[in-house]
Amino acid sequence: MFFRQLYDDGLAQASYIIGCDRTGEAVVVDPRRDIDVYEKVATAHSLRIAAVAETHMHADYLSGGRELAAAASAPLFVSGHGDAEFGYLPVQEGVDVKLVRDGDRIHIGDVSARVRHTPGHTPEHICFEIFDGARATEPMLLLSGDFFFVGDLGRPDLLEEALGVSGAARSSAHVMYASLTRALAELPDYVQLWPAHGAGSACGKALGAVPSTTLGYERRFSWWSGFARRSDEAGFVEALLDGQPDVPSYFARMKHLNRGLTPILGRLPKPARLDVEQFSDAMRSGALLIDTRPRTAFCVAHAAGAVNVYDKPSFSLRSAWFASPDRQIVLLAPAGRVNALVRSLVRVGLDRIAGYVESTEGLGQKTASLPSVTLDEVARLRNSGEAVIVDVRQNSEYAHAHIPGSTHVSAGRLLAKLDDIPKDRPLVVVCAGGDRSVAVASMLSALGFAPVANVPDGFDGWQARGLPVESGLVRS
Repeated sequence: MFFRQLYDDGLAQASYIIGCDRTGEAVVVDPRRDIDVYEKVATAHSLRIAAVAETHMHADYLSGGRELAAAASAPLFVSGHGDAEFGYLPVQEGVDVKLVRDGDRIHIGDVSARVRHTPGHTPEHICFEIFDGARATEPMLLLSGDFFFVGDLGRPDLLEEALGVSGAARSSAHVMYASLTRALAELPDYVQLWPAHGAGSACGKALGAVPSTTLGYERRFSWWSGFARRSDEAGFVEALLDGQPDVPSYFARMKHLNRGLTPILGRLPKPARLDVEQFSDAMRSGALLIDTRPRTAFCVAHAAGAVNVYDKPSFSLRSAWFASPDRQIVLLAPAGRVNALVRSLVRVGLDRIAGYVESTEGLGQKTASLPSVTLDEVARLRNSGEAVIVDVRQNSEYAHAHIPGSTHVSAGRLLAKLDDIPKDRPLVVVCAGGDRSVAVASMLSALGFAPVANVPDGFDGWQARGLPVESGLVRS
């Protein structure tokens, strides 16, 4: 059996290629949208992609399932569980959809994948038990999607937090307990668990950084193990719900499109370098200029209206915080980085990339700067009430400790919470260490909030100085 994990650090997302050495057939599970990575691996190992499969409707990125199935002329296997409103579309334009249910098998030569319905993270969620060889009676590994993680389980609150289904978080947590209880009773301890996400993903709260684990290890050492041993469902539910990371606003769009509406690209966008006239036309048409330089350079000087999303692994998700699929994007980036940045954008459904520039000098764009505020000045502004301190960290960070009197708006939910931010007073934006705050401050400036300043030392610096703090979600 051929087995390969492909991991995207930016989204902390894992996809898999599993193949049969005898027949040369392969299945790809949970692919991302820049599908040439799978085609290259398949070609290098003399494999033909004969099937594509998904564990569930992802919320944090746009699935490449439809893209790869269309390119490979292969069937797309997705869950037949879930309801008509939130389940997969049984008929999808451009691909041959095969709905599978608990106990069904997908055969790839001598390798087979048995479907295990594991609701809780989402109602339709399935895992794939992988059997190596025609005579194997027990699975070697489990492609666990967002059910089992290393050290954690999938969050149960996405239907409520992303799609507004009232009460779904708690009921889904109870469903997750039932899925866990069944898996522990039916699967051998030696089965390997290969999840769809690792540390840094917002699909759970305590994901481990190693790529895989075993059921036996998790049964013994995971946070949920004690609740499972004691059959403490009530305690499990409370622990699972507590401390989940914030749900970025763009998750709702991903969930909707991943039902079977994701546009098929055919090929990755190849944006060209823009000249003065092309750049001016794009900006007049309302394009968003994403400045990918380090925050220090951006704060000193940048094109007015630009948003700072630094070129680092978090570029995908942070771009999705601020950009819209209906709005063109212009990248400010070195030519050698444009292809990688385009891949990051299409993974979250940002396909309308008008082009790029390597500098805005000489392009006729007004120049602006983003002021920085010292901790002493923040303390003075807080005491005087002259400015609003906007804390853009996650709920859990803010609840643990924050500057007294600050307003909390999580960075990933900024565009949905603009009404919570005063427009008649100066704004001072703070995060943990000054990174997220620059991105948010630049977006607020682009939207017309003024004046806006950044706190480069962040709340970590504030706390290290022994300045006043308080706890609890006193403001939202």
